[in-house]
Amino acid sequence: MQHAASAITAPDTDQLSPYWQFHEAVTRAQLTEWLPSGRHLLLDVSGPRAPGAELAAQAGHTVVRVIEASPATSAAPGEPSGSGGPSGSGSPRRGAEGVLGEKVFPQDRGVPGGRPPGPAQHPRIVSVIADSSRLTFLRDGCADGVIADDRALSVHLGAEAMIAEIARVLRPGGRVLACVDSLVLGMAVLADQHHWAHLVDLPYAEVVLVPWPDGTITRCFGPDQVRELFSGAGLRVNWIRSRTVFSESVVTHWLRRDPGGLPKLVRAELAARSDESLGAQLVISASKPRPPRGSGGAGSPSPGGSGGAGSLPPGGSGGAGSLPPGGTGGRAAPP
Repeated sequence: MQHAASAITAPDTDQLSPYWQFHEAVTRAQLTEWLPSGRHLLLDVSGPRAPGAELAAQAGHTVVRVIEASPATSAAPGEPSGSGGPSGSGSPRRGAEGVLGEKVFPQDRGVPGGRPPGPAQHPRIVSVIADSSRLTFLRDGCADGVIADDRALSVHLGAEAMIAEIARVLRPGGRVLACVDSLVLGMAVLADQHHWAHLVDLPYAEVVLVPWPDGTITRCFGPDQVRELFSGAGLRVNWIRSRTVFSESVVTHWLRRDPGGLPKLVRAELAARSDESLGAQLVISASKPRPPRGSGGAGSPSPGGSGGAGSLPPGGSGGAGSLPPGGTGGRAAPP
């Protein structure tokens, strides 16, 4: 029997089914549509499957990509596993110059605050191993936009801490794109597991935590809970949409009849207008309100903050490349 959880978890294989090819194409199209014009400093705290950092870098943006530490990389040599570096905070081990701190040396690859191991990435992406709910290595208001795709706020059960950090590092007028598991999905998973009593209480619960078939937990949200989460952090929700409207059976039938019809199907999905509570995933676009005119320095750098964490140093320490004209310090406003 196929678990309801499989509705949002693509198989770990290069041979994707027609539906998951469609799902991936829709995700990329939604991210591309959301990206601001021009060149900006963006923060990506998405899950490991999300293509947002690569798409943003290809569009000319500089991206700080936060990667959660695995057990193998959660401690530096000589430190207990999970300590998050000397400070225990998951922040960079080597100060706070530029976005990343001091220059990251080869021996720092795979330690908290260092660059993660793995193949070379786009030169405009700076990857940091850190806790995405404790972005202490970034100063207030340094990012023009934040991407929290691939169920990031559902995987972090304490989503309030994560969204508060996102709001802190986002400059006034900056935008967020996020993706969460929906209550519709949560109800389907609970029904699969025959948790009928929990289904009765679910509409009245303030926080909905659903056990996954593999033993992990996901936090599910309805539209009202999403709005409460974001507004509680001082962010304004612009819109909420389901990730996909078309069911797996519809997509499979369409592509079986027209194998080359994927682009047309993706365009139809993007043009569809559905109830925001439908779908296994909800996609949210939000923004940080600008302070009233004449109110002072809500978006101003703090004393001594010039050139501090959050602004790329000349030459682009850490391989990100220097910020192009119009993107320095994260000040150019997305439309």
